[in-house]
Amino acid sequence: MTTLQERINAEAQDLQPQLINWRRDFHAHPELGFQETRTAGIVAEHLHDLGLEVSTGIGKTGVVAMVEGDGADEDAPTILLRFDMDALPILEETGLPFASQNPGVMHACGHDGHTAIGMGVARLLVKHRQHLNGRVKLVFQPAEEGVGGASAMIADKVLENPKPAAAFAMHLWSRLPLNQVVVQPGPLWAAADKFDLVIHGKGGHGATPHDTIDATLIASQIVVALQSIVARNVNPTDTAVVTVGSFQSGSVGNVISEKAVLQGTVRSFDPEVRSMLHRRIDEVAAGICQAFGATHEFSVPGGCPAVVNSPEGAALMQGVAEAVVGQEQVAQIAPMMVGEDMAEFLNRAPGCFVLVGAASPETGPFSPHHSPTFDFDERMLSTGVALMANTAFAWLDEQTG
Repeated sequence: MTTLQERINAEAQDLQPQLINWRRDFHAHPELGFQETRTAGIVAEHLHDLGLEVSTGIGKTGVVAMVEGDGADEDAPTILLRFDMDALPILEETGLPFASQNPGVMHACGHDGHTAIGMGVARLLVKHRQHLNGRVKLVFQPAEEGVGGASAMIADKVLENPKPAAAFAMHLWSRLPLNQVVVQPGPLWAAADKFDLVIHGKGGHGATPHDTIDATLIASQIVVALQSIVARNVNPTDTAVVTVGSFQSGSVGNVISEKAVLQGTVRSFDPEVRSMLHRRIDEVAAGICQAFGATHEFSVPGGCPAVVNSPEGAALMQGVAEAVVGQEQVAQIAPMMVGEDMAEFLNRAPGCFVLVGAASPETGPFSPHHSPTFDFDERMLSTGVALMANTAFAWLDEQTG
């Protein structure tokens, strides 16, 4: 006799042609964070056609729907499944027949695949809702790419009425073997913060530097000094990154600049290390500016905490993943310094965030994520559907069993 899990696996595979069509349509029409109106419209229409009550405009352009088990009462448990929808400001160079038709915007991280997977999951959950021992809140999130989409949805009460007790999500990964699933408790991805440093000096003629306070020189000293933070302030057994990625100062060679702007990113896993990095960047910049007679402004305009999987959530997904792809295809890796605002949901509804391999067995890994030539093996799409749908059934069974 075929089990429900086996039926879900087979039906997910049957959905593969539709998943590819959805994914390629989204890929050809990418939209940046908080601009996903077309994508959200397609998702909402699909969920509505499945007979679900759909909420739109959650976190500006997010979409939420609830799948309730046939016998779910008012106190039935709720699980949240999240799928992100946004693209990146990148000019696509893949040459694919379904390449971006929106110049300068590209699905270079796989969120087109995630959205298609979410639509497939919705279809299977509705089809088998008589087996759902509770509720599944489907969350299609905007603006994951560092623009605060998760926080915006939380501010719009996505975690209320009803409140989910656990949250789960997946991310395809173009550098991992096809359909390998990475599941592990504890930190998987890092806290990721942006920072801005503005140095204010005194401009003047390049021939009379003694009459100026050279913002370019001061900012250069700061860039070098910031590298000492990880080397000398962070415990060697901890992990941290401080990167200055943008340096803007001056406009012509014979004028000393009065202002320099540095922008960068800070990555860490431990909350105390995260706070220390912010404090030390400010202190180092203040000290150097004081020595040169300049002033500075320091701000952290955006970021997200580390993605930390709960032991219980990881154990559940370990079992589900083994049933979907086989024990030999389930792995663990060293935590990565990549950021993901799924962390905001996990901090409030402990669960698990996993990676699904999407490299081609025939040609090897694709270009890295956020690359203009990024792509992935679409054969992982049905795996993603089976993994997430079975996770919902398994978690609800665990709560009510």
